[in-house]
Parts: sequence; structure tokens; C-alpha cells
Amino acid sequence: MMNQKGFTLIELVLVIIILGILAAFIVPRFMSLDKEARIAVVQALDGSVRAASNMVHALAIAQGQTGATGTVNLGGTVTTATVYSYPKAAKVDFGKILQVPDIDSFGFTVTEGTGNLTFTKNGASTPATCSVVYTQTTDMNVPPSVTLATGGC
Repeated sequence: MMNQKGFTLIELVLVIIILGILAAFIVPRFMSLDKEARIAVVQALDGSVRAASNMVHALAIAQGQTGATGTVNLGGTVTTATVYSYPKAAKVDFGKILQVPDIDSFGFTVTEGTGNLTFTKNGASTPATCSVVYTQTTDMNVPPSVTLATGGC
């Protein structure tokens, strides 16, 4: 009797064919994960901006800062500017609120406009449509708007 060790050629070919079939179905699923990850990060930032705005609003009311301008103490020596008890649309203020020491280096390009702050996701295929835009309020009875765009992530 002969002791046979190893695999036959047919067995090896079958394993390669099976791996090829599996790869044909699995690889396309992983191809779009980077886009899905960017969308998830932008959606998470949208939620953080909304939560931060509401948190500052509650603190401003509690601290009596409901006028056209004011400041809210976030704890210790950290203060942020407010407009009608909501956060002012400024990079410095949102950096403090979101607890991001360097707001320009956390994966987003942050642009200040007149009364708005735009967070654009770095690495997006169409950056203008992969962003969160915070527009500060101009009236005591109207909350700020937060606009989410994920079409070009």
C-alpha cells in the first residue's frame, strides 16, 4: 500500500473555483464601505451639532442668557458665545462645545459664513453635498437650523 500525502490537482482546482465564486459575491459588498463610513460620520456629526445646540440652549436659559448676545459657562473656565440663547455660528465656540481642541483637524473642513458654520467631510467625492450646515438663529422664537447633506459622500 502507498501512503498518499497532499492534495490532488482536482481538489486544488475545486478550492480555487469555490474561493473565486465567494470573492465575486463578497468583494463588491466591501467596495462601498468607505462611502457608508463617511455617511455615518456625517450623520453622527449632525446629531452632535443638534445635541450641542440644545444643550447650550438649556444652559443659556438656566443662566439667564436669552438676549441677542450672551455667553454661557460650559463648566470651569470654558465659555461660549450665544445668540438668542443658542450657540453662535463660530468655529471657536463649536470647538469648545463639541470638545474638539483643534476643530480644523478632526476630519472635516470647517468654514464660517455670515451666521452659519459648514462642516464638510474630508475625502468626500462631492464635498459640497457631504456636509452639515449650522445656521444660527436670528430671532428669539426660532431655533437654529441644522442641515444634513449626504448625497456626495
